[in-house]
Amino acid sequence: MAAPTQKNNKPGKPGGKEAQPLIIAKTPAEEQRLKLEKLMRNPDKLAPIPDRPKEWNPRAPPEFVRDVMGSSAGAGSGEFHVYRHLRRREYQRQDFLDKISEKQTKDEEYLEKLERNKEAAEERTAKRRKKREKMKQKKLLAKKAKRETKKRERHPVTMATITLPPGTTERSCQTKPKQS
Repeated sequence: MAAPTQKNNKPGKPGGKEAQPLIIAKTPAEEQRLKLEKLMRNPDKLAPIPDRPKEWNPRAPPEFVRDVMGSSAGAGSGEFHVYRHLRRREYQRQDFLDKISEKQTKDEEYLEKLERNKEAAEERTAKRRKKREKMKQKKLLAKKAKRETKKRERHPVTMATITLPPGTTERSCQTKPKQS
């Protein structure tokens, strides 16, 4: 009798995963599909996320230069290549430093621009807030005035209801314009 298919094909050992047929991706899309299928077989397992590659840094300039190039006669033909490599390395280092300083200035400009935009947005918001408050106060005043007119319409004030003190006339109660 044949034993069940096992991963390591050794009798007596418990069977592991079944062997998957080997599929070779022919296109990048198929390769991506296979990777996704592999990730989705076990969704509980965390997906590997690679770290960002480290930024390239040039080699630090030497503190003490042993082989100083001079203009004296007798320099061999091999010295030119050493000089060329040193010069190339120094140019790379200077380019790197220039790029870093340019990046820093761009970052500073960007942060300044963000601050300016934030201040402008705050100013616009404050202006609109003030306008909204003004409109709100105007509505409240209009509402109060309307309420007062309705109250007056319901309870009209008539001369019969107002009693004047004895000895006063209606004309004497009216305000007189000031003469100057």
